[in-house]
Amino acid sequence: MDRVVETVRFDIPEQPKAIRVAAYARVSTGKDTMLHSLSAQISYYSDMIQNHPGWLYCGVYADEALTGTKGNRPQFQKMLEDCRLGKLDLVITKSISRFARNTVTLLETVREMKSLGVDVFFEEQNIHTLSSEGELMMTILASYAQEESLSVSENMKWRVRKNFENGIPWNVVVLGYRLVEGRFEVVPEEAEIIRLIYDLYLSGLGYMAIAQELRDKGLKTRNGHAWSHTSVLWVLHNYVYTGNLMLQSTYTESHITKKYRMNQGEYPLYHVEGAHTAIIPQEVFDAVQKEAEHRAAKFQKTENMSLTSYTGRVYCGKCGAKCRRKMRNGKPIWICNTFNTRGKGACAAKGVPEDVLNGIENRYEVKEYTLCDGNEITVLLESGDIITETWKDRSRSESWTPEKRKAQRERMEKIWSEK
Repeated sequence: MDRVVETVRFDIPEQPKAIRVAAYARVSTGKDTMLHSLSAQISYYSDMIQNHPGWLYCGVYADEALTGTKGNRPQFQKMLEDCRLGKLDLVITKSISRFARNTVTLLETVREMKSLGVDVFFEEQNIHTLSSEGELMMTILASYAQEESLSVSENMKWRVRKNFENGIPWNVVVLGYRLVEGRFEVVPEEAEIIRLIYDLYLSGLGYMAIAQELRDKGLKTRNGHAWSHTSVLWVLHNYVYTGNLMLQSTYTESHITKKYRMNQGEYPLYHVEGAHTAIIPQEVFDAVQKEAEHRAAKFQKTENMSLTSYTGRVYCGKCGAKCRRKMRNGKPIWICNTFNTRGKGACAAKGVPEDVLNGIENRYEVKEYTLCDGNEITVLLESGDIITETWKDRSRSESWTPEKRKAQRERMEKIWSEK
């Protein structure tokens, strides 16, 4: 008799999928105690998630010294991006105020995460956003958190304005001074840098040339950075160096946006004379402001230079920076932005007249340009092909504009009349 062997299949139960869990932590100041607190939060959440059965640890997102009213926190944005990529199922955070103090930001974020199937658990309030009562409770609690943020902001503003009324500046960082018990005290070695900048400007140098001079001398800004034309400009127009103060010249738009605005009469201005020792005499400061106005009028642009069809399409072949448009001898030219801001020592790339780009544009469908050594331009076409174009410098006679010819004629007539 033949034996019959029957195969019996057993259904193996499918193992439950591990829940991918991460945490979000934030502190609102960069003080050592707060950073220690942030480190403790990271350790706490890491241990909790890794020791929870059924959870897969996906990290801790942590932002330092950033308020909860803004949505541009880098780690917060990274967490959102990972949610959109389907990398997370659950995010744990300490409280609603740590997540966001702005009700609108909170609800928009949580609703987006909810649509992605990501749950958020707020430990302090014991709320899961995917629960039926979650959104109602969050709306109420987030409103309280936003009001708390407003209250703290208004209290801070009141204290600052009281200081302004008493002629006490807000805690600011300024080269040449240190704020000691509400009063600026001169730092002699930094004051010498300030005086040098003013002397160089009145001797005829521009912002960029002065910045290059300071870099060549190995001098640094108050924050230890290399000098740029913007940092030189800030020094030359800072009224604090006269020994006087103009307080509340700017103000914060709101506790949510945190944007600074120039005070155009919305709030009182407080002028304090002789508030501290001057580094720059008032007459020298006034002479610099007058010279700056004179130079601005002399080189005032006669056309809108902000946007052209070449913006964002012209690159420097030496340092890779984008090129910008400037006027030179009455003609538009595209030059390396590194060269423009930091001088020839940082990048010695040669600029190209806009007329040259116009000529190429008339013959090809161009995607972008790269300025090379000499008079060569590498051109990337829309088709994907790459070509090289060369151009000629303008002759000396072509560079003479009617204004330059007139000025030269007047100068020579003056020389001959004096002889």
